[in-house]
Amino acid sequence: MTKASPADSSDSSLPSEIWVLISASFVIALGFGIVSPALPQFATEFGVGVFAASAVISTFAFMRLIFAPASGTLVQRLGERPVYLSGLLIVALSTGACAFAQTYWQLLVFRGLGGVGSTMFSVSALGLLIRMSPSRSRGRVSGLYATSFLLGSIGGPLLGGAVVGLGLRAPFIIYAVALVIAAAVVFFSLGDMKETGVESDSSVTVLTLRAALRVPAYRAALASNFATGWVIFGVRVALIPLFVIAILERSAAVAAVSLAVFAVGNALVLTTAGRLSDVRGRKPFVVVGLVVSGVGTAVLGLTENLVIFMVFSFVAGVGSGLMTPAQQATIADIIGSRARGGPVLSTFQMSADVGAILGPVVAAKIVEGYSYGTAFVMSGAILLLAAAWWLLVPDSSPRAREHEEST
Repeated sequence: MTKASPADSSDSSLPSEIWVLISASFVIALGFGIVSPALPQFATEFGVGVFAASAVISTFAFMRLIFAPASGTLVQRLGERPVYLSGLLIVALSTGACAFAQTYWQLLVFRGLGGVGSTMFSVSALGLLIRMSPSRSRGRVSGLYATSFLLGSIGGPLLGGAVVGLGLRAPFIIYAVALVIAAAVVFFSLGDMKETGVESDSSVTVLTLRAALRVPAYRAALASNFATGWVIFGVRVALIPLFVIAILERSAAVAAVSLAVFAVGNALVLTTAGRLSDVRGRKPFVVVGLVVSGVGTAVLGLTENLVIFMVFSFVAGVGSGLMTPAQQATIADIIGSRARGGPVLSTFQMSADVGAILGPVVAAKIVEGYSYGTAFVMSGAILLLAAAWWLLVPDSSPRAREHEEST
């Protein structure tokens, strides 16, 4: 008798392997946050200026972007597990090497290699979640995974501020050790990859990028992920601190609070939204989330009242939290539990990365030529356009498809 895969299970409980990946996600985000406060300051220790110190951060994102297609190909050829573990170890080794860098250029190269490993494990992690998630719990799993990463991202910088007291090299060593431990736990928890892993399953099919692009929901997901990268990961992080100081005439500490308020709004709805998208469909949560986040973003740039600014920071965070799990679950619905779609996943990731790179640059030019209000309104409009695109596509959830087939 053939053993049922986790994805075929009708049990409401989740496979233990998924909880391992969720826990690893928290550790990864926590460690990234620990390193973040120390990295720019550490770079300046080599006698470089602010621009060069910032380049150390940018090179990580740049390497993630350009290596994403190769990561997708590796997943397609080797399978998710080996690519995931290799990516974790590459980031561990490169981060540990940063602690022993003797020159600025060594630090730049080591950090860039970390970006290569980062895109490897992020693309393959999404693939693993898709393969292991029960089809009727994909939204719930996406919400849990996103929540774990968010909580790690919030806690990391707080812990990193304390760790820096041990020296600027200490955070890199701590993160490297944590990643090695996480890789070991994942390796033993997921079992023998050659004998029991899905990589050896002859029934596994391949979903090409060309085939995925023929699916309306995938094209809509690329558009909304690009908009999310542009606004949530790009403009929000780059412009809000400047807006708070220049327009609201408050300190950088207030800007940090507003970013935290956004994160709180996000965290409060992620898990619930993901679970409900399994029951009520993906499309309603993506559309409503994009609209709420778009309106919240637009209003941010039109107010000079701090209380209203904080309220709509929270609103924008709620919108992002409503949308994120359903959008990721849509990708899982399209690929399915018995197919491998490395390039499909890497292209989805790249759409957000491209948005995050272009968004701050374009928005900054709009601020210089017009105003902060114009930049935020335009950013909100991008999210609303993505919502309009989603209105035109069918829902991808299993329940929605079953309903269509029955009628």
